[in-house]
Amino acid sequence: MVKKIHVATRENPIVNRLNKTREERFPDLRAEREANQREKRKVERLEREQQKARDREEKKKREELRYQKDHAYDDLMREENMVSNEDRGSHFYDDDFM
Repeated sequence: MVKKIHVATRENPIVNRLNKTREERFPDLRAEREANQREKRKVERLEREQQKARDREEKKKREELRYQKDHAYDDLMREENMVSNEDRGSHFYDDDFM
């Protein structure tokens, strides 16, 4: 925003100092817009990749938990852990309640 004020007499020292700090820009708006869009696409792509990585990690954890749940009792049902009732003695069945 530029504010213009009418001055009765021109003071050259002030004008000269202002002219020294003047910056005139002629920006290439199309190039700036394309650079901005390119940067936004890059950020969005990185976010998508991070989300995919999180999803893969979560899926891997769910599969691991499912496998553990499905195979929790595999060690109990092995042949070496099984015992026949015929091998037990008569003292095994005696209940001494009194």
